[in-house]
Amino acid sequence: MRLYTLSKRHFVLVFVVFFICFGLTVFIGIAGPNVIETSVARTDLNNSLKLKPFNLSSPPLSTYNQQLWLTCVVELDQHDVSLKKNVTMTVKVLGVVKDGSTPYVNNQVHNRTRLLSCAQKCSEIIVAHLGYLNYTQYNIFVSFEDLNKLTYTIQNITFTWKTYNPTFSQVEIWFRFVFVVLTFMVTCLFAHSLRKFSMRDWGIEQKWMSILLPLLLLYNDPFFPLSFLVNSWFPGMLDDLFQSLFLCALLLFWLCVYHGIRVQGERKCLTFYLPKFFIVGLLWLASVTLGIWQTVNEVHDPTYQYRVDTGNFQGMKIFFLVVATTYILYLLFLIVRACSELRNMPYVDLRLKFLTALTFVVLVISIVILYLRFGAQVLQDNFVAELSTHYQNSAEFLSFYGLLNFYLYTLAFVYSPSKNALYESQLKDNPAFSMLNDSDDDVIYGSDYEEMPLQNGQAIRAKYKEESDSD
Repeated sequence: MRLYTLSKRHFVLVFVVFFICFGLTVFIGIAGPNVIETSVARTDLNNSLKLKPFNLSSPPLSTYNQQLWLTCVVELDQHDVSLKKNVTMTVKVLGVVKDGSTPYVNNQVHNRTRLLSCAQKCSEIIVAHLGYLNYTQYNIFVSFEDLNKLTYTIQNITFTWKTYNPTFSQVEIWFRFVFVVLTFMVTCLFAHSLRKFSMRDWGIEQKWMSILLPLLLLYNDPFFPLSFLVNSWFPGMLDDLFQSLFLCALLLFWLCVYHGIRVQGERKCLTFYLPKFFIVGLLWLASVTLGIWQTVNEVHDPTYQYRVDTGNFQGMKIFFLVVATTYILYLLFLIVRACSELRNMPYVDLRLKFLTALTFVVLVISIVILYLRFGAQVLQDNFVAELSTHYQNSAEFLSFYGLLNFYLYTLAFVYSPSKNALYESQLKDNPAFSMLNDSDDDVIYGSDYEEMPLQNGQAIRAKYKEESDSD
C-alpha cells in the first residue's frame, strides 16, 4: 500500500488536500442558489370566510421544480398564546393541463386531522406534498372545519408554496455529473493499479475499496437526469435506493476493516461476516422501508403524513434507533479491541491510525452539517416528511456529496499499491511479519535505511551501518 511509503509530511499533505477540496465545494455551495423557492399566498380572514374553502393556484411549474409543497401558518390576533388543538382539514388537488381543464389528482378528496400548535406563534402545517410533478400548475382547495371553534380570533392564514429552485436543480445536475466522472476515473485508476496482483495479495482495505468505489458511482446517481425527463416517482426512488446502499456498505466497511485487521488468514462467513451483514442489513432495510413507505403513500395521497399511521411509523423509527445504537456500540468495541491489541505492530498500527483519524474527521463534519441543517428537530415525529424542505442553500447539499466523495478518493489514493508493493504484499499486510524490531518512528515515518528493500530488515540495517562506519 502507498500508506507505508508516506512520511509525516506526506500525511499532512494528504489531509490538507482533503480539506482544500472539501472547503472548495462548500464555498461553491455558499455562492450558489437557494435550494427551496417559496411563493406566499396570503389570505385575509373574516368570520364569514372561515368555513369556506380556499382556492389556491400554484405558480407555473417545470420539471426543474422537482417537487411541490403547500404549507400554511395560522396567525392569531393575540401573541404569546399557548394552544394545541386538532383541526380537521379537507384537501382537493387538481392538475391544470394545457387546454385549461383541471382533472382530479388521485380522483378523491382527502380528509386529514392536523395538530395546530401555537407558542408565541403557530407552527407550520404541511397541507400537501407532491413528490413529482405531472402538471405545469396545480389548484388546491383547502378548508378547515374546526377553526371557528377556537377561543381566539384568527387574523390571517398564510399559505406558502415551496418548490426546488430551478437554478439549484441545474447546479445539482452538473455537480452530480462532475462527481460521476471523477469517481469513474478514480475507480479505473485504482483497478489499474491492482491489475498486477492476485486478489489473495490484496489487503482487506483494497478489497473493500474495489466494492465501495463502484457503489460511490451509484451514490452519485448517473441516472439522476431521468427525473427531469420522466414524470414518475421511480427515478427518485432509485436515487434513494442507491444512497442507502452506499451508506450501508460504508458502515459495513468500517466493521469489517476494524475486525478483519486483527483476524489474518481465512475469515469465515458464518462467524465473521454474518453478524455484520445482519446488523447493517437491518439498518438498510429500515431506511429503505421508511423511504418507500413515505413515497408510496404520498403518491396515492398528497396529504399523507406519519400521523395517518402513527403506531407503525413510531415502531419503525424506534427499531431503526435501536439497531443504529447497536451498530455504534459494536463499532466502538471493535475499534478499542483493534487499537489495544495491535498498537505495537508498526505497519498495522499505521493503518489503524490513518483510517481512524480520517473517519473521525468525516464523522465530525457530518454531525456538524446535520446539526446546522436540521438543528435539534432532526428526530422529531415529522422528520421524514420535512427533511427535504430544510435545505437553506447549495452548500448543505454539496457538503454531503463532496465530503463522502473526497473521503473515498483519499482512501483510494492511500490504499493503492506503491512502487515496491510486491515486497510489501509479502511482509507488511500480515502483523506476524511486521518489523517488530524497528521502532515505530523509524518504520512508519522513515529513516535513512528504510528506503532499502524490506526482505530482511535486520540484516540490511547491520550492513548499512557497517558501510556507514567504514566510510
